[in-house]
Order: sequence, then C-alpha cells, then structure tokens
Amino acid sequence: MRKILLALSIFAFTLNAIAQDNPWQQQADYQMNVTMDVKNFQYKGTQKLTYTNNSPDTLSVVFYHLYFNAFQPNSEMDSKLQSIPDPDRRMANNLGTDKNPIYESRIAKLSPSEIGLLRITAMSQDGQKATFSHESTILKVTLPTPILPHSKTVLDMTFEGQVPVMIRRAGRNSPDGVALSMAQWYPKMVAYDHQGWHTTEYLGREFYGVWGNFDVKITLDKTYVVAGSGVLQNPNEMGCGYEDKGVKIPQTKAKTKTWHFVAERVHDFTWAADPQFTHDKHTLTDGKTIHFFYKKYPENWKRIQPDMLKVFDYFNTLIGKYPWPQYSFIQGGDGGMEYAMCTLMEGGKKYESLIGTATHELAHAWFQHLLATDEAAYPWMDEGFTSYIQTLAEQQVLHLIPATNYPFTKAYNGYLNLVKSGLQEPTITHSDRYATNYAYSIAAYYKGQLFLTQLDYLMGNEALMKTLKRYYREYAFKNPTPNDFIRIAEKVSGMQLQWFLNEFMQTDHVADYAIDKVEAKGNKTAITLKRLERLPLSIDLFVTDKAGKTQYVYVPLRMTYGEKPNTYPNYPRTVVPAWGWGNLTYTFELDMPLNNIQSIVLDPNNRSVDINRENNIYKK
Repeated sequence: MRKILLALSIFAFTLNAIAQDNPWQQQADYQMNVTMDVKNFQYKGTQKLTYTNNSPDTLSVVFYHLYFNAFQPNSEMDSKLQSIPDPDRRMANNLGTDKNPIYESRIAKLSPSEIGLLRITAMSQDGQKATFSHESTILKVTLPTPILPHSKTVLDMTFEGQVPVMIRRAGRNSPDGVALSMAQWYPKMVAYDHQGWHTTEYLGREFYGVWGNFDVKITLDKTYVVAGSGVLQNPNEMGCGYEDKGVKIPQTKAKTKTWHFVAERVHDFTWAADPQFTHDKHTLTDGKTIHFFYKKYPENWKRIQPDMLKVFDYFNTLIGKYPWPQYSFIQGGDGGMEYAMCTLMEGGKKYESLIGTATHELAHAWFQHLLATDEAAYPWMDEGFTSYIQTLAEQQVLHLIPATNYPFTKAYNGYLNLVKSGLQEPTITHSDRYATNYAYSIAAYYKGQLFLTQLDYLMGNEALMKTLKRYYREYAFKNPTPNDFIRIAEKVSGMQLQWFLNEFMQTDHVADYAIDKVEAKGNKTAITLKRLERLPLSIDLFVTDKAGKTQYVYVPLRMTYGEKPNTYPNYPRTVVPAWGWGNLTYTFELDMPLNNIQSIVLDPNNRSVDINRENNIYKK
C-alpha cells in the first residue's frame, strides 16, 4: 500500500509540474564581499555563486547581467533615449518646449568619473579558469565543464565597479541627497527557464531573476548607515536602531564597518547607504519587522508609518502571507522601485504622493518578488496586478479614493485615451520593444489592471478574489505565466477564459457593443444588440419602465460556457440564451410593452471596456 501511495504522490506531482508553464526553477546562491570607496564611488568585490541546474538541459555557457554598464555614452540605453519619441524624462532633458520637445540623453553627457561601470577581472568554475567576454550589459561565460542536468557548480569571480551619477533607479547622490542607491549593482546570473536564457540588454525597464540565497558583506565608511535586502547579521555592532534594546555599541578606531546581510529565497539584493539616515523600526504581532530609512521630509515619513502597517496587513489578508522576516522602505533612487524585501523611494514633500508610492512598491513584494513573473515579457502581470491591489488599498484602507467611487476609472480612461491615440500595441510586445513609452506605460499599468476588472465583469468579484488567493498559493516562488493565471481563473469560476487572455492581452482588439434596434412585438419588446468591434464580452443590460422600476438582463457570452452570479442583487435578473461571437447581432424579447419602457442601458455602471458609451443607451 505504501508503494502505491508513493507512486500516486509522484504521479500527482508530475501532473502538477506538467500543468504549469515553468515546471522547474534554477537556483543561484551568492556569497559576496564588497568594499566601497565613498569618496570616488568605486568598489571592488568577490562573488562565489553556487548554481544548481534544475533543468533537463546541459549548459555549456552561462550569462550574467552587468546593469551598471548601461550608464555609459553610446550604450544601447543611451541610444534608445535618443531615438524614442517620448523618452523617460528622468533620463533625458527637454531642451525645447512641451509642444515642441527636443530631448537630450543625460547618459550621453556623463564623464568617465560619472559613468556606471561593472567589470569582471577574473573568473573560474570549480577551480578551473573560465573564459568570459563583456558584451555591454551582458557577460558571456564559456564553461570549462558543462553543467549537467540536476547538478551543481561553483562559479567564483572578482569584480570592480563604479556607481553612476543618479539617472535611473540606481546611482549616487539621489534627488533626495542619499549618497548610495545600490540597485542592480552586482554581476547577476541571467534567468534560464523553459524558454532558455533571458539575455535581455538593460534598457531601463523590467527584470527577471533567479531564486537564491544571498550572504553579503558590505564594507564602507563607518559613518554610513546601510539599509536593504536581507536580515542584518551583526546588528549590535552596527547600531543605528538595528541593535537590541539596552545593548552598548562597541567603539572602534577603524575607519570602516562591515555590514553583514543574509536574504533567503529571493531573486535580487539591493542596498542603500547614507551617513544621515534616520531609522525607525516596527515589530508586528507575527514577529516580522518593518523598517523606514529616510533623511528628508521626516514629518511625512513619520506619518506614513502607521498607514503602511495597515496596508501590510491588508495585503496579507487580500493575497496571502508575506513570507520574509522583514521589509524596508528606503529613501533613495528615483521615483519608486521594488526590490527584494525593500523598496527605494524618492520624495516625501507631499504625503499623498509618498503614501501612494509606498503602497504600490509594497504591493510589488507579492507580484514581483514572491510570484516573480518574467516582467520583461509580461510587465502587465506585475505592474497591472500591483496597481490593482494598490488601488483597492487606497480606497479601502487609506481612504484616498471615496468609497462611493469606482476606483478603476483612471485606468479605464487611460486605456481609452491610448486606443483613441492609435498607439496601442499588443501586450505580448516585449517591454523593451514598444514604439513609445506611452504605449508601454498604459499597457503595463492600466491595461494590466483592466485585465482583472474585466475578469471581475465576466465571472464576478468573488471569483476574482478567490483566483488571486489561489494564484498566490499555487504559484509562489514558481515564476508563473499568463497561462498559469488564466487556468486558475477557469478552475475557480468554472468558465472557459483562454479566449479572453488571447483577445484582450495578446491582440489590440477592442470592445464596442451597441443597442441597434428596439421594436414593439405586441405586448413584448424585441431588443437587438450589435457587436461593432472584435473583443467579445458578456452583456449587462438594464431596462427601466415608466414607473422607475429597473430589471437586469444578463446576456452570457457563449464562449465562456458558463454564467456569472448576479452581480446586481438589488435588481431582479433575467438570464437570456448565450450570444455567440460569430453572430454580429443578437435579438431577444422582453416581457414588457415598448410603450412602458423609459430607457435601456448597456453596462450602466461602466464596468466593461466598451470604448463607445454613446451607443449604449436607448431612451424613449
């Protein structure tokens, strides 16, 4: 019996592995020692990387990201800033006017002492010298011994770098005056999955990393306070709010300190440092700690702290438990950017801006650093889903959005404006390949939100919330894909939804349904609807009689092979036969004489992505 049960367990695991797009994940465990010269912003380091090949493939080469090399004149990032019509304004200066902009790349003007640099000086595999070549922001390593499937190897290197002037996310002397914002600072193993190596040149957009454990020691001027990924291993030596209460910090004549951090089961490691950081710490009931590091606008940085603790609890309930022992909000970088167990955030002059950024970046801890989709390929699964739960938190926890308002109106309006502009591109476009930053931003942030609101529209809010929780439970630490998510939605709702993933996210099709004809049929009324565009949707239709009584008519979409529950329980609902997409028109009879009808409205609360509201209304 035991053998049978074991065989069944293995069989079930195999089925589950086959069912997901990424059935295995690689493992990259880092040990790094780095020494930073805070005067010239140059650093040297060693890295010992234990790489576990969990794939079925033999690997004869490996690749690393060298992100800092993007911040050099004539890099691909620099060239893109000069060729794209709407470059990121944090990275390019406008020498013209708003109406007639003339952009100049900030990278192009960097001097040798201001550029970013990351260079490997020596490398070996299991003690044998390895051949390597620097190719802009990618390092190609030809291995002396191929890595066999399901085996490990140890890659040792020495490296040196220079922190660039702050232009995007990482650098020195951020807009808030933080000395060091150290994101994307080390040679980072490129992700390898069922699609092969993801050797994406760094152009300033999205990331995809390999799961691993980090053991990092950072040595720099003793006056600096360091914050970042991982748990500090020597808090009583460092002080600055890290230490246990009542512990006396040992005095030393040394000019430097070494900070020792460990981060487990993450795919990135980031840190920031400044001699004037203020550090506040909160311990939650479950033992996790929340840290805040800042040097400007202390009033607002203090003010957001109780609010962010509430948001943290809300996300734990909404999606699932945050698994790591701590999280840090760090003033640094530009704008806001999510990293493992922390975020770097600029600003604080305006509370609403600071709390909005903090909420968004914290939400990334779930969708980017816990689920960890390939956001270079599917940025909407990260930015869109993150923005969705951020918006819910802003309404339900922070009360920045009135409770009576539909919270996703901004996302709908942004999407509608993109459609009208003619610049929309299918979201299967790689994040670096969009023709405009505008199209990328709307697709990733707004259309990604609308993907969830439209699933809400198609299958009901309860099913959507259950889908998000189950998605977390089944795919945490597994690099899920869009297909994995839509499979969960189908299991929860009982509907067929693959068509929706294809139509809404993999094409630029739009929805436009209209009330075509309303005709008297004796004591009944024949209502004819028409599909004017290609994106399919189900229909919510409200009919109000002259006495002001409203009834709800639901027209299911045949290709879902299911019905959503009554999403308007205050109104009596009539479910009519499903509408097949191939039929451009659809007619049904209403048991009400035409002369008693006051109005007919399609989707009266504007929950669908119908791009033309004007043809949705019939009034007597």
